[in-house]
Amino acid sequence: MMNKPGMMKPTIVALLMASAFASPAMAGERESLEQLRSTTVGLIEALVQEGILSKDKADALIRKAEEARQAPASSAEAESAVPAAAGSVGAQGGSNVVRVQYVPDFVKQQLRADIEKDVMAKLNYHVEEERLKLPGWLDRISFEGDVRLRYEPIRFSERNASEAELGSDPSRQVMMPNSTQDQDRYRIRARFGINAKISDWLTAGIRMTSGHMDNPLSPNQSIDIRAAKLDWGLDRVFIAAKPYEWMTVSAGRFANPFFYTDMVWDRSLAFDGAAATFLPKFSDSLSGFGTLGAFPIDQVQKGAMNKAKDKWILGAQAGIEWTSPNKSSAKLGVAFYDFKNVQGIANDQDNFDSRYNGTVMPYRQKGNNTFDINHSGSTTGSCGILTTGLAYTNTGCGLASKFQVLNLTAQLDLAAFDPVHVILQGDYAVNIGFDQQEILRRTNILYDKENKAYQLKLIVGMPEMQQRYDWQVFGAYKKLEADSVMDAFTDSDFHLGGTNAKGFILGGNYGIDKNTWLTARWLSTKEVSGLPLAIDVFQFDLTTRF
Repeated sequence: MMNKPGMMKPTIVALLMASAFASPAMAGERESLEQLRSTTVGLIEALVQEGILSKDKADALIRKAEEARQAPASSAEAESAVPAAAGSVGAQGGSNVVRVQYVPDFVKQQLRADIEKDVMAKLNYHVEEERLKLPGWLDRISFEGDVRLRYEPIRFSERNASEAELGSDPSRQVMMPNSTQDQDRYRIRARFGINAKISDWLTAGIRMTSGHMDNPLSPNQSIDIRAAKLDWGLDRVFIAAKPYEWMTVSAGRFANPFFYTDMVWDRSLAFDGAAATFLPKFSDSLSGFGTLGAFPIDQVQKGAMNKAKDKWILGAQAGIEWTSPNKSSAKLGVAFYDFKNVQGIANDQDNFDSRYNGTVMPYRQKGNNTFDINHSGSTTGSCGILTTGLAYTNTGCGLASKFQVLNLTAQLDLAAFDPVHVILQGDYAVNIGFDQQEILRRTNILYDKENKAYQLKLIVGMPEMQQRYDWQVFGAYKKLEADSVMDAFTDSDFHLGGTNAKGFILGGNYGIDKNTWLTARWLSTKEVSGLPLAIDVFQFDLTTRF
């Protein structure tokens, strides 16, 4: 039951009395009580500003306290008044007189904590017991967001194949509007989220983000006056239930529920569907984690003229985490991701068949082996079309391989020099769904077995940029063979997205204010096999978080 405002008055009056009669105390007592009196006066002024106490009543209380402090009083009166207000600390002999030698710091701190708790519980009420004009649900709502400005120079090697050559190869179509002309891009990212605590175990949230609506990965958007307005859409809509401390179930569109790096999953990818996360604790230093999830990629409208099946991601992960008393930790996770029905199926051209057009992935980057579903067995000709200055469409380009990815992810965080950490990350993935003979039967093309990927990364500095002068430097080496992971979902910055790429990443962060930092990164990559494509990407960011 909510307390009424008047119930605060005994506490306030007691503090006022303590300061009012502090004058006759001993020298040591006087200093402590004067500090308490100053705190009380400050509290009264705060109550007036919040509308809990009227200005006239506050002036009267302070004036009365000042008069009492200056008025002569007997020693007995002073000794009995202070305990009445501040509470008895000790008794002297068998008399009714109680002497307070001093007010200990822990008593003063407890008084301040109790007063703050009482005041904060009643700030939504006037003295007249009327609720402030603020809806109660605001107490259950929290906001988050960030803004990032980026300057991004892109440099292409002179030896690169042209965009026409890359796009016309049906065995590994690369959908790029430009592969030879250097480019400078000015980009922004803006995100704003709202989270609501519905009850002790139920939460919900939404988040808006910038970025093109046909790109599930990058929230970045190039800016110029010609663009007029920036695209803005929802990338989080979810409900999360936590029936137990060790279990969370999420449904809708939400953040990646797995322990991962950017080798398999781009960090901006939102997951649609449902996931359950388990966090059992074995001891103070040892805990486990596990995740099960099902996520639709493309829900196909079935019919007599469409024999394609819905595309799904089914994921499972289990792992263990150890934490030491000095904040060091080690974490290891093993995951299996089964991408259902993502491989292409050839149409029967003799009967002008188009029933398997829906087997083509609706979104791709580049790198995975492909084939033309309308010209099965052809080694020439294009399965894509160059659209107006944007990119090659994916019309007719089916993925050659199935994707069943086994992923091992590890992280060692050494905090011996806290707040400076040394963090080592390792990631290894193998597509066990790749089958040369099965692909040959289905496509009449024999593809090389390029189905492995790995990444090593070293980070030194603060784990997160939170304060001014926080810093971090990092370096990584990454290699993704053509069919190691799905090119649609891996990092969109490395090699400008996709697989069939290897190279290194160097960079650092530096905090210039609270939750505001500068970032510089250099990503230098080239192809693993096939047509030549080498790309250097530089990124200079200013990010602020709120």
